[in-house]
Formats: sequence, structure tokens, C-alpha cells
Amino acid sequence: MSPTEAYDAVRHAFVAYARGEWSMPPKIYITNYPWGDFRAMPALGGGHALLKWVTSFPGNPARGLPTVTGLVLLSDAENGRLLAVLDAATVTALRTAAAAVLAAETLGRPDASSHAVVGCGVNGAETARMFVARGAKPLVWDVEESRRCAVADRLGVEVARSADEALSCDVVATVTPGFDVLYGPGSLHPGQHVSLMGADGPGKAEVAIEELRCARLFCDEWEQVGPNGTPERPRLRLFCDEWQQASHGGELTGAVEAGFTRREDVTQLGDVLAGAAVGRQHRDDITLFDSTGLAIQDLAIAKIALAKAAELDLQALEL
Repeated sequence: MSPTEAYDAVRHAFVAYARGEWSMPPKIYITNYPWGDFRAMPALGGGHALLKWVTSFPGNPARGLPTVTGLVLLSDAENGRLLAVLDAATVTALRTAAAAVLAAETLGRPDASSHAVVGCGVNGAETARMFVARGAKPLVWDVEESRRCAVADRLGVEVARSADEALSCDVVATVTPGFDVLYGPGSLHPGQHVSLMGADGPGKAEVAIEELRCARLFCDEWEQVGPNGTPERPRLRLFCDEWQQASHGGELTGAVEAGFTRREDVTQLGDVLAGAAVGRQHRDDITLFDSTGLAIQDLAIAKIALAKAAELDLQALEL
């Protein structure tokens, strides 16, 4: 499927879930740290049911193995018949890219002039491709020179001169393993939007908790005037894909565990897309989108893949 088809499908999934038309039980983690974890992710919507069984083993590339492996099972919701088995890594890359760019376009400044993708693995490369398909020319950066250059050459975009240059862009998507903090204290700048896609499990973070603390836990309303009448610091507004999962496995985990971020402090992206909540309100707002990855996004991609399968020269098997 094209990036545009994936984008539209994931946007529809966010809205359908926000309106209660699609359902999704919480993701189940089976951990085997420090090596990695297994995840079972079910969803129901649009006449189909889905179960995604997927792994995340960040040390695998050093062994010559992919970080993400697994299967997506798509069934008919009316009779239970299994309709398709899909590769989880491909589905994950498409929906991760779509969610990152969808959040950036929804929450970023309309006049944003610079974009970047940090992390050029499978998911990061697909995110950069999604930006290009949507009309942006992102800078790309990765700790491995060969990887960032390969993505830049393939997409016709530029490699950032440094990680700092990429991280300072108006709109940034970070798609890293999440073990190293990219945004330290005081590093976010007014008007910036960051889609944080890498911290998808406990102990992972791409932004320092101090950057969340500067919001004083009221990310949508908080304002602080510094000592001696210094100017108001721009609001730091937090957005997530789904609260229950974000509060247990994403950037917000540390803040929740510390007791200074609550449900009412965070706005779900689907609510913004459905018109039930407000996104960016001020040009200088700093907006963060914390994504842990949702089964409804996988369902959206799987449904499109099934619909387009008839266009391909595939040999069907009786399941």
C-alpha cells in the first residue's frame, strides 16, 4: 500500500476508536529483560478482529536478527474465520510512520519550516518516507553513518550535519530504541513538536523526565512565571495515542510512577482528530506525542492490505 493509504487508514482508526466504534483491550507484555519482550495486541473494528503477536529485542541486530518479529492475524468478526496472516514488522513500520506523521501534522505549527527523523532503522526509514509522501523533506539522522546515508539517498533527502541539528527542527519524529535520552533538560524550544515513537516499553525514554516536569504536571493549562518577573515559559502540551498504554509503557511512565502526571493532564490524539479535544492553541506551545503503538493502528493497516490483496498475484491457501 502507498504511504498515503496507510496514513488515511490510521487516521480513520484513531477517530473510530475515539468515537467508540472500534474497541481494543490493553496490550499484554510478556517480558524477558534485559533481552526483550513479547506483546499480544487484540483489536476489533470495521467487521474484522485482529491479534498481533510481536516481539521487541533491541539487541538482535548485533546478532544479525531483526529487532521486531511476529505475526498479525486478521479474522472475520462475524464468523471468526481467519482471513489473513501478515508480517508484523511490515505492518508495524507502516502504522508507526503513519502515527508519527499524523501527530506531527495535527499538533505541529502550520508554518513549521524544518522537519527531521532521528533513527533510520526500519520504522524510522518508513517514517521519513511518510513525511516525503506528505510533502515534507525531513533531515535524517542515525548513529550509524551508513544507515542514515542509505535512507537519505533512497528518499532524496539530506542527512543532518549532527544529531543536534536534527533534534532542533520545528517538527521531529524520534524512532530510536529508547534506551538513550535524546532531549535533555532545557533542550526543547518554543513552538517545537516531537513525535516520540521509540519508548515503547518500561525503562525506555527519548526525553528526560525533567522536560516533562517543567510542565508542572498540568500539561494543557500550566503556566509559570519565573523569578523576578521573567517571561512566561511556553506551555508544554502532552499528547498520547491511548492513555492506559502510554501511562504504562511510554514516555509518560516515569512521570506517572513519580505521581506528577495524571489522566487529566494528557490529551488523546484521537480525541483531537474527532473534534472532542483541542490540540495546539498557541504558536509557541511545545507539543509532545507519546506513542506506544496501538492494535487499532495495526488493524487499520491489515484491513487495507486484505482489500488490496486481490490486486496482487497471490496464491490463496485454505486456512
